[in-house]
Amino acid sequence: MTDFMRFILGFGFNLLVAILLVRFIYYPSTHNKRYVFTFLAFNTMIFFVLSFMTSIEIGVGVGFGLFAIFSILRYRTDPIPVREMTYLFVIVALPVMNSASSSNKLWPQLVVANMAILGIMYVLEKEWGFHFEASKRIVYEKIEWIQPDRFPELKADLEQRTGLKIKRVVVGKVNFLRDTADLTVYYDDVAHEGWLNAGEPVAMYYNGDDSGD
Repeated sequence: MTDFMRFILGFGFNLLVAILLVRFIYYPSTHNKRYVFTFLAFNTMIFFVLSFMTSIEIGVGVGFGLFAIFSILRYRTDPIPVREMTYLFVIVALPVMNSASSSNKLWPQLVVANMAILGIMYVLEKEWGFHFEASKRIVYEKIEWIQPDRFPELKADLEQRTGLKIKRVVVGKVNFLRDTADLTVYYDDVAHEGWLNAGEPVAMYYNGDDSGD
């Protein structure tokens, strides 16, 4: 097999795995299109960069160097949630690993490794045998309900406002001057519109008229 054919085959295989991961595992679970462009662009460019390296050892160092740079930056203007950062790491690691496709001897291991990654990510997203617990931070104004003996009323009010089945509530900072309390509510992770990326706590403000801001 010529070097050009190995390059084309390696690129096609790497892109196919990335598309399967993004389109059929990540996207159905989040329905979030914001990071699809980033994932596939990163994957493609890093594979090309590593493929043109004359040494696989140098290529691996550069690949993880690129990931380290973007991990530190984390797109400061638009922070990436933990789940998306995990996917970004996998997407960056795939071309680093698949750049070894230039060696015919490593193809069996590469195929097995890529299939294992897809399988593990699929099982994790399907939550087979376990459930993810998500949380949200809420600034709550009915401060009289944060007492332990009034938890049923607090829980019912929060469920009515958020539409979530709340499992537990943790009371944080209490501001008696403004009659507000910082609450963290925990619930089984759901992936419907309006509560995507639920693992990242987001401050939500409720006023006395039950309208959110």
